[in-house]
Amino acid sequence: MLVLLAGIFVVHIATVIMLFVSTIANVWMVGYYNTEKASSGLWLLCNRSCKQLPVATSDEASLKAVQAFMILSIIFSIIALVTFIVQLFTLEKGKRFYITGAVMLVCWLCILIGASIYTARFAEMSGFTTVHHGYCFILAWICFCFSFIISILYLVLRKK
Repeated sequence: MLVLLAGIFVVHIATVIMLFVSTIANVWMVGYYNTEKASSGLWLLCNRSCKQLPVATSDEASLKAVQAFMILSIIFSIIALVTFIVQLFTLEKGKRFYITGAVMLVCWLCILIGASIYTARFAEMSGFTTVHHGYCFILAWICFCFSFIISILYLVLRKK
């Protein structure tokens, strides 16, 4: 049981770190922008130097929503981690980690909404040619899977 708890804790910390990286780094889309290799993220467009991400006014609200949901997912993941540590020391034996699992499910939902909006609205960036998704986009979907698995394990797991 101790090994399982330690494993879940390590995967949870890895998920938090990957969420930070995927939200902060600017490699959600990679391609050529004005004949130069460039990458764009949630915040900046980077080729030789980084500048504000040029977004059409019709897509601005979508980008703000993706930014907000990815930040919320980080916040909920950290709250779930702190809640897990608190419950680990205060929960009676035989009880389940329901609160931690529920908070992690909210984190999972935030990642789902943020990554889905980005997938639907920003599959093709204006001004980019030969576009493909970068590692931050892939990390966001990996965090989506990890957070779901972790939340289910928290809901099923009992303290022994």
